[in-house]
Amino acid sequence: MTHILKKELGSYFKGMSGYFLGAVMLVFAGIYTVMVNCIMGYPNYEYTINNLSFMYLALIPVLTMKTFADERRQRTDQLLYSLPLKMSQVVIGKYIALLVVMLVPTLVICFYPIVLTPFTEIKYPVVMLNILAFYILGASMIAIGEFISTLTDSQAVSAGLSFAVFLISYFARDMADYVPGTAFASMLVLAAFGFLMACFVYSFTKMIYLAGIFFCVYFCILELLYINFRSAFEGLFSDIVNSISIFERFYVFARGVFDIRSIIYFISIIIVFLYLSVISLEKRRWA
Repeated sequence: MTHILKKELGSYFKGMSGYFLGAVMLVFAGIYTVMVNCIMGYPNYEYTINNLSFMYLALIPVLTMKTFADERRQRTDQLLYSLPLKMSQVVIGKYIALLVVMLVPTLVICFYPIVLTPFTEIKYPVVMLNILAFYILGASMIAIGEFISTLTDSQAVSAGLSFAVFLISYFARDMADYVPGTAFASMLVLAAFGFLMACFVYSFTKMIYLAGIFFCVYFCILELLYINFRSAFEGLFSDIVNSISIFERFYVFARGVFDIRSIIYFISIIIVFLYLSVISLEKRRWA
């Protein structure tokens, strides 16, 4: 794993990609700092960090798109499969390298509030908590992007899919407001979600009968719950969206609240998608 980590860090910092991504991140941080804290006059630097999360929509897909997709395109993934390493070590090695790339500009951002100290009162515990949550948000998005990169051999497709997933999560709450709060509407939307999950199962396993069984079981359970607990479905979709959206979880910290449930949620997202990355690579390895 150490060899993978050194190789990945070398590819980012011996070239221009790591420096470019760090520079873009710091430039956006500077722009938001000037706009929110200087021009608009807000003393709360956590508002700047809150707005800065929008930058991840573009940066994380660019950062993760070549993680495995480029390996498959150049056929160097065959070398990874032949190494005396577990796929989990390969995935974690690449993941840690991406975390280091993102950590460098994040540490520099920690000094931005210090510059504002002579002009306003900075609540450092709240600001540091938000920067930590900002970094964990990026770490969870990197895990998702790395998994998506294992599904294709095209960097453009990997970046596009990651961007679409993050964009949906970013605007999930606004989109949920367009869904009626009735029980039947929530049931229909959840059924559509089950169909999409069945499509994902098929694309991952190539077993249409398994995807069909999954959807039938899911729909039967959903129908039984709807018949017996119909009142519980009212407004359920909006509640679920607010619970699973990684950005909605992050916004809690902007209010100065240390939400341990959100931290556990982010860690769970990281573990689940790293595990899915390992499964995806093992599946291809033995294929």
